[in-house]
Amino acid sequence: MTSRDGSAVGEQPVAQEAADPGRAPALDTISVGDRYDVHVGAGALARLTPWVTGGRRVMVVHQPGRTELVAEVTELVSAAGGQPFTHEVPDAEAAKDVSVLAGAWAALGQAAFTRDDLVVGVGGGAVTDLAGFVAASWLRGVDVIQLPTSLLGVVDAAVGGKTGINTAEGKNLVGAFHEPRAVLCDPAWMASMSRADLVSGLAEVIKCGFIADPVILDLVEADPAAACDPSAPAMTELIARAVRVKAEVVEGDLKEAGIREILNYGHTFAHAIEQVEDYRWRHGDAVAVGMVFAAELAVRAGVLDPAVLARHRAILESVGLPTTYAGADWDDLRTAMARDKKARGATLRFIVLTDVGSTQRLAGPDEDLLVEAFQAIGPVRP
Repeated sequence: MTSRDGSAVGEQPVAQEAADPGRAPALDTISVGDRYDVHVGAGALARLTPWVTGGRRVMVVHQPGRTELVAEVTELVSAAGGQPFTHEVPDAEAAKDVSVLAGAWAALGQAAFTRDDLVVGVGGGAVTDLAGFVAASWLRGVDVIQLPTSLLGVVDAAVGGKTGINTAEGKNLVGAFHEPRAVLCDPAWMASMSRADLVSGLAEVIKCGFIADPVILDLVEADPAAACDPSAPAMTELIARAVRVKAEVVEGDLKEAGIREILNYGHTFAHAIEQVEDYRWRHGDAVAVGMVFAAELAVRAGVLDPAVLARHRAILESVGLPTTYAGADWDDLRTAMARDKKARGATLRFIVLTDVGSTQRLAGPDEDLLVEAFQAIGPVRP
């Protein structure tokens, strides 16, 4: 995969503002198709100011436990001349429920929100998914700015314009494409994350390495501990590289009509795990297992070298991500995959690797190969 100027994604430097000695590190600014920017670094919150002037109403949709950051956001909005409102929603996947969505709509109605007003999402990926859909659906679309506070949120959910909620029938089956005006992320916001949640988000970063930017894999292999440390320079580079991969894919395919499908690497099986486990599994943990499943399937389909499969296991396990699954039987998982939004009719479609950085679509694989791949990710490998 290459960038607009022809350089490889892994080789292209992230745009940075000029650094001034003695000040905080410059922001990394990544453009998504010249439509909006992702700002990563200390001081990112200040980039909200231009969007909240002139008395604009601002609804801050946030997860619990972010009192200090929410206070900073509301103070900034007030100082800039805006009118802040706050609406707390549940944490994690519980936020992406139709009853929570209805509560957010009610909050907007009570605040007399118009099309000129702004929704700000503060929290992990589930909250930014919800906030984006709230903005997409209110008055057929109002502006949204995302402030992801988790690794998974910044490298996956907040960038790309995909919004949605879950239903009993599956994950993200109801949603809309609604791009944010900006995405702001200060890595310091991730300092309070549990290691398990942080590592879960790293699965989406590693995914970007396998599908497009091998330098990501090199960085993780060189120092797995630094890759899990939000204060380490390696983490900042990993975030920037993963965001750039997603930005370049989304630039050319907002609505998942073509190349954007590569971002779903590992997700067909991952979403099946999440569904049969009633969303008790962390998304990134499920994606890690889903990537190994896809690699096992690709090897059995004869399109991938087993050495790349082995590299999947080694890299994921080095940071503490799971590579096996035995929580449900095959029939339940197969039924869940059939409901995945990437399926076409009765035909399952998988994104698989042919090599690191090279992908293809595998449609309707033989059922025996699917079963073999499932058996291969069991705790006891065949």
